Amino acid sequence: MKGKIIKGIAGFYYVYSFEDNCIYTCHAIGKLRDKKIKPLVGDDCELEIVDKDKMEGSIVDILPRFNELIRPAVSNVDQMLVIFAVTDPEPNFHLLDKFLFFVLHERLKPILIFNKEDLDPVVIDKIRDIYKGIDAPLIFTSAKDKKNIEEVKELLKGKTSAVAGPSGVGKSTLINAIVGKEIMETGDISKKTLRGKHTTRHTELFEFEVEGTTSFILDTPGFSSIYVPKLHEQERASDYFPEFMPYVNDCRFNGCMHDKEPDCAVKQAVEEGKVSRDRYENYLKIVTEIKNTYRF
Repeated sequence: MKGKIIKGIAGFYYVYSFEDNCIYTCHAIGKLRDKKIKPLVGDDCELEIVDKDKMEGSIVDILPRFNELIRPAVSNVDQMLVIFAVTDPEPNFHLLDKFLFFVLHERLKPILIFNKEDLDPVVIDKIRDIYKGIDAPLIFTSAKDKKNIEEVKELLKGKTSAVAGPSGVGKSTLINAIVGKEIMETGDISKKTLRGKHTTRHTELFEFEVEGTTSFILDTPGFSSIYVPKLHEQERASDYFPEFMPYVNDCRFNGCMHDKEPDCAVKQAVEEGKVSRDRYENYLKIVTEIKNTYRF
């Protein structure tokens, strides 16, 4: 039967079976080890039942992956919820733009969520202005009050969706609200550090239904930073800033970096308010980080 790996710990894999909606504890058969195939959370697989009463089985094959992330090590992710808070903690827009850069580079669909919108509605207009050009859903939620949760769930229907964002922004509370039960521990924010007291310990997929359709959401260990990926020779950092695209062909130079070059249409768009200055300045920081990280 077909299943999906939802968790892996110490050589055991927990597999959700689409046939009977049960979760089996499994080992991977030796043939996979011989082929040097390491099962990943998110993998679709072929499952054989060893002991139905004990809910034990074997993973006998890993089906082809349509994508694979390195950090976190997961596969078959359709989209990523990038979750920040409106306030408490204040949004770090540089970090947010690094998350968006990573998501777009990995060819995932971003869904941008700002939680705790009930705490500071004044900030919402600023956020809308900054991210008006990214061509991605932008949703303001209150996980505590379950506001706009149904709108988020509709975007997750039938998909495998990862969750990214710094600690303390309410990711676990939001996941609980989406899934409809308390599957994630939650904690308060430390007033001294403004970081969440709870940090997810492992990567795990949670199955839930949206209008009768099986869907999965992936929580990953909490973190406050993310690496910038290495670009191939034909890639440019500006490729992953969608709001730059209408202007890049109007720059004087082919391969313009939109930094110190004269007659740069992107810089002109920033001056005219067509492109967010905050986003542009974070673009320059990301370019510098890529250069410093991969200089050798």
